[in-house]
Amino acid sequence: MTTDTHRVIRPSILYFGTPVVLLTTENDDGTANLAPVSSAWALGQHVVLGVGSESQTVRNLAERPELVINVASPELWEHVERLAPLTGAGPVPEAKRGLYRHERDKFAAAGLTPAASGLVGPPRVAECALQLEARVSALTPGGAGLFFSVECEVLRVHAAERVVVPGTHHIDPAVWSPLIYNFRHYHGLAPEVGHGFRSETALAATSAA
Repeated sequence: MTTDTHRVIRPSILYFGTPVVLLTTENDDGTANLAPVSSAWALGQHVVLGVGSESQTVRNLAERPELVINVASPELWEHVERLAPLTGAGPVPEAKRGLYRHERDKFAAAGLTPAASGLVGPPRVAECALQLEARVSALTPGGAGLFFSVECEVLRVHAAERVVVPGTHHIDPAVWSPLIYNFRHYHGLAPEVGHGFRSETALAATSAA
């Protein structure tokens, strides 16, 4: 016989361990906007993002559908948190007033460095070990107008040498760790407990041995 040890709860948020990405988009004056997002998932060469409907990011993507998805690592959490209370939207949207303040130069505010992209206009974040140049293929409203689902096609991936398995195009999961947003707390990954049957890096390691 089993005993049910669960109870029904209603959390204020559902960030149950999601990766943090920094999105760079282009403002109407040609400057860059930089925004942290904790709703991102990938399927093949596509990434889907959840972005607030009143954000400067959505405004930019509706007009200029290019971006860079910069995947943050744990040591960058303080830089990410510096961005958290900032918005590129000016004036500050009514729903954000009291919690957020307008900031035009978010790179400087976060202490991060822009780096030129190759295929898209917005810059990459130099400190991020993974940088995905992308183009928006669909921008879909949801949540009764509270957010947009942004479907992106990844055009080019930049990876720091230290996280790539030598002689391959594989990211080394023993070296790379994303920054995880876990119910509004920042975490890195715990040690590996296993790998999936389709892991190419595990196969490569076995072959090398």
